[in-house]
Amino acid sequence: MASNSNQPNKIGVLLVGHGSRLPYGEKVIKKLAKLYEKEVEYPVEIGFMNISKPTIPEAVKKLSKKGVKKIIVTPVFLAHGVHTKHDIPHILGIDDGKEHHHSHEHQHDEKIEFNGEIIYTEPLGADPRIVEIIKDRVNSALS
Repeated sequence: MASNSNQPNKIGVLLVGHGSRLPYGEKVIKKLAKLYEKEVEYPVEIGFMNISKPTIPEAVKKLSKKGVKKIIVTPVFLAHGVHTKHDIPHILGIDDGKEHHHSHEHQHDEKIEFNGEIIYTEPLGADPRIVEIIKDRVNSALS
């Protein structure tokens, strides 16, 4: 299925979740990653900012082992916040280098081992496709 046309500039995708002691978020992101993977030709990994495994550095390492030269990182969050603006870029090593101290426990001790390019996208945002999901939820509550 995968073509060799993008071999010299092999792309991988990393979907980043928050991570939690509860399993729900992890299950949702794993399911989203599986659904997304069926739609694309590039390798897809998931990584979590805290608590859940794999960590972001572990996920980057997996993509790196697959020979990826460029990683597109998409935070699976609705909106920007401290995590998407500071914590995740810090873990990825693409922030301004300033230390940001938060009361959250983060996996900042691990450093990214990747010498390719990392492109960090916006979170999901106020997308009309999310409105469709909201409509479904409300309609199912009314029926």
